[in-house]
Amino acid sequence: MDTIASLFSFITTPVSWVIVQFHAVYGKIFGPDTGWAWGLSIVSLVILIRICLIPLFVKQIKSTRAMQTLQPEMKKIQERYKNDKQRQSEEMMKLYKETGTNPLSSCLPILAQSPFFFALYHVLNGIATGKTIGVIDDQLLASARQAHIFGAPLAAKFMDSSAKVEALGATLLDVRVVTAVMIVLMCFSQFYTQRQLMTKNVDTTVKTPFMQQQKMLMYVFPVMFAVFGINFPVGVLVYWLTTNVWTMGQQMYVIRNNPTPGSKAQAAFLERLQKHVTHHGKTRSRREKNIVKAIVSKGRDRNEFERKFINTLTKAGLAAQTDGTVVKGESTTLVETEDGTPTTGGATPKRQQPKRQSKSQRQSGTAKAAGESEPKTSLSKSDEPEDDKPAPKQASGGNKPGTGTRSKAQSGQRKGPQRPKSPSKK
Repeated sequence: MDTIASLFSFITTPVSWVIVQFHAVYGKIFGPDTGWAWGLSIVSLVILIRICLIPLFVKQIKSTRAMQTLQPEMKKIQERYKNDKQRQSEEMMKLYKETGTNPLSSCLPILAQSPFFFALYHVLNGIATGKTIGVIDDQLLASARQAHIFGAPLAAKFMDSSAKVEALGATLLDVRVVTAVMIVLMCFSQFYTQRQLMTKNVDTTVKTPFMQQQKMLMYVFPVMFAVFGINFPVGVLVYWLTTNVWTMGQQMYVIRNNPTPGSKAQAAFLERLQKHVTHHGKTRSRREKNIVKAIVSKGRDRNEFERKFINTLTKAGLAAQTDGTVVKGESTTLVETEDGTPTTGGATPKRQQPKRQSKSQRQSGTAKAAGESEPKTSLSKSDEPEDDKPAPKQASGGNKPGTGTRSKAQSGQRKGPQRPKSPSKK
């Protein structure tokens, strides 16, 4: 650890100076030798660092979403060049360059915090061993060694021996209880932050290996914090617990106000926006206009939540414009179906179903229609032509030859004059 501390020694002096400045402020309120003065100094150091890292956090969010979008293309490249690792790497780098994506951007906040973390660890380790470090002189060192947070010294660890803990003016039970509670809270905050990201702020319509990696990290990170936490001083646990709580709150804000497209968080966000716009009948801020403008510009590429947002506004008599404004809709508007196909909706009257008729009404209507449509084909006796009258029967038995007159065609016979049959031989 001394080797690692020496690598970050260039930032040890600035970190110790910031802690001393905050301690001078809180010492006037709570007393210079109290755990509140030193503990709040560490908390303030975390807040200051995280405020400076907000631009990197925003870049991390954009990079993470870009990586989620690129996962299908990356998978295709891996399958296409699975036997050629060099070509696979070249195609990956080409894809990153074309899309302007940097895979390391998602790790920037953690990497940027690392120097401050190790510098703080080096400062607290010097306090535990009684060594002055940075701008912390002998007087401040003695004050820091007397500071206790809920009975646990600032530089004590969970794995310290009872003799070392007693030298810092505390009992081993107090140190282990406080450190155990802080480690549990630290692991829980990390797990909840990652779970919130997986369940609310991930596009559920796209199944990618990235989601599986995030799910794995959701369980791996808390275990790592639990393993390393037992070797962290109480002051470092305060630092790491504070940064976890900050990350959790910061992510909750981002998920609520800038969710990932296609996620459950976006569905809840658009529902709140729809209620707000419907209530006022317009978009009231530039941010709302930009959101509506982005949704309208997608056209047929909108996801199901964005189509539902547009359709709900339409049903309420409002129409979203390309500039992000919302105006009163026309009497006939276009409503998008689930597949993005526009259909006529809004104030268009619905088609009425015909009234159901009784059986007697249906039968009488059918008979009446048949009587009006079918022509009369039967002829009365007086109207029959003479040629069509049947020939008189012959007295003698035998065959009936044709007499030249036209007889009616019987079933199964050909129409027209029939050929006479030859007489049968007796």
